[in-house]
Amino acid sequence: MQRNLIIAAAGIVVIGLGAWIYFAFFTGGTPSITTAPGATLPTAGQGAPPTSTTPGAPAVAPGAPSAVSARLIKISAGPVVPGEVVTNIAAANASSSPDVLVTYIERQSGNVYSYSARSKTLKRTSNKTLPGIQSASWLPDASLAFVRYLSGSDFSTVNTYALPSSGTGTASAGGQGFFLAQNLATVAVSSTGLLTVASGVNGSTVSSVRPDGTRSSELFTTPLSSIRVSFAGKNQYLVYTKPTASLSGDAFLVDGAGHFSLISGPLAGLVALASPSGKWVLVSHSLAGAMQMGLVNTETKVSVPLPVSTIADKCVWANNDSAVYCGIPVSPPFGDYPDDWYQGAAHFSDRIWKIDTAGRYAQLVLDFNKETDSSLDAEALAVDPLNTVLVFVNKNDRSLWSYSL
Repeated sequence: MQRNLIIAAAGIVVIGLGAWIYFAFFTGGTPSITTAPGATLPTAGQGAPPTSTTPGAPAVAPGAPSAVSARLIKISAGPVVPGEVVTNIAAANASSSPDVLVTYIERQSGNVYSYSARSKTLKRTSNKTLPGIQSASWLPDASLAFVRYLSGSDFSTVNTYALPSSGTGTASAGGQGFFLAQNLATVAVSSTGLLTVASGVNGSTVSSVRPDGTRSSELFTTPLSSIRVSFAGKNQYLVYTKPTASLSGDAFLVDGAGHFSLISGPLAGLVALASPSGKWVLVSHSLAGAMQMGLVNTETKVSVPLPVSTIADKCVWANNDSAVYCGIPVSPPFGDYPDDWYQGAAHFSDRIWKIDTAGRYAQLVLDFNKETDSSLDAEALAVDPLNTVLVFVNKNDRSLWSYSL
């Protein structure tokens, strides 16, 4: 009898402790959320993000960055949210070079961190709690990240929240967060604004929104109900059907008047990535279970095959259009690409290559396996505006790395 009472008492203590941990670490008290004019809050029961701050919390992130070699730095052991921004900060004096800051979000907490390439130090810039973020799209100045996460009892609602990189100031200065409309299919960011895509059975509507979430205006519509959209230079947009190996996809350029121009396709598993100026589009696709990749000149519509192949989502353009950096798999298995990679059925062992757009040649930049004795499956690549630092996430463990170019 006494033994049963002891077991029952222990069970009550465990339940109480579990409840305390949940409310202390996941609810974070009363959410502090502001909305932009015209924005839509999540409906009752779907859950607003717990964006509380912890008074007196330390500003320095746990775990210091580690130098693997003179040029390769492990910024964070992760997991981090895919999507980071790399910025150049003016030098303190004329004799020193600009600093490079890498701003990213920790996956478990939603806290924002900033890494200085000059001092090789890491600090937390915001301790708002927002767990469960799936992806982040940053403004180029690192003031806001448009983060996406699922909510609702069946996790069927997609929320897009503007998460500030710091906890003070106004919404336009990156101090207060706000929601965009629910269930957006895509969000794309540039220095002047963002694109939002609302999709349904009757097609998709692409709108332009100011960085503070105001002045939403429709740009164009399409009968395609499943698309990706991004900026492709000034007053031009890249639109392509969501990639899958089981269907042929097409890529289009859309001008400011909403006119579509086919630049590639139909190709199975098509993924496209526009250069900053919009002059080039990197296109990958699958053929008989193997990955193929080429460069499309958007003025001539001529496509040139490249000597190396990967999925375009594993690449990033240099900011002057001169080159594209990619994680190129070593001896990848045949499969249904890009589906197998998206779903985690295929894991790659990558090297980082630089593809020169003028000469169409590939140059090895980083053999990750030799420097670290571990494998790299690169995603969320980013480069600073001066093309001096390359940043990427290792999909194998969600760790964050930087490499001096």
